[in-house]
Amino acid sequence: MNNFSKNSITVDAAQRILTAAIAKAEQIGLPCVIAIVDESGVLKAFARMDGAALLSVQVAQDKAYTAAGFGMPTDGWYDFIKDDGPLATGATAGIDRLVVFGGGFPVTEDGAVIGGIGVSGGHYSQDMEVARAGLEAVA
Repeated sequence: MNNFSKNSITVDAAQRILTAAIAKAEQIGLPCVIAIVDESGVLKAFARMDGAALLSVQVAQDKAYTAAGFGMPTDGWYDFIKDDGPLATGATAGIDRLVVFGGGFPVTEDGAVIGGIGVSGGHYSQDMEVARAGLEAVA
């Protein structure tokens, strides 16, 4: 029997990312939702800050899911599909939970994806700033 193993984000690392992201969001005055998922896209840590929009709950989770599932930041998708009509249509209409704007990043360790972070609450550039601050906690 062959064994298969994969690395996954720990609860401790997910909580450190979450805490750092919340601190950044508070610093810039942005109530947001922050979702951390494991390598399989399953929610590992989560916060909906006071005042964050209800719809941001799903968007943040989908950003984290997209980033972990494809191993690339969500903002990279737009450039990847923008000049390819069939791909753009198929991806945005056919891939469930795919987000093609900023705010989601994979969490990696030794070059392997171990999870993802998704932030929603402001303009995607603000969401990216908050997410990056979270990632710095485990860099």
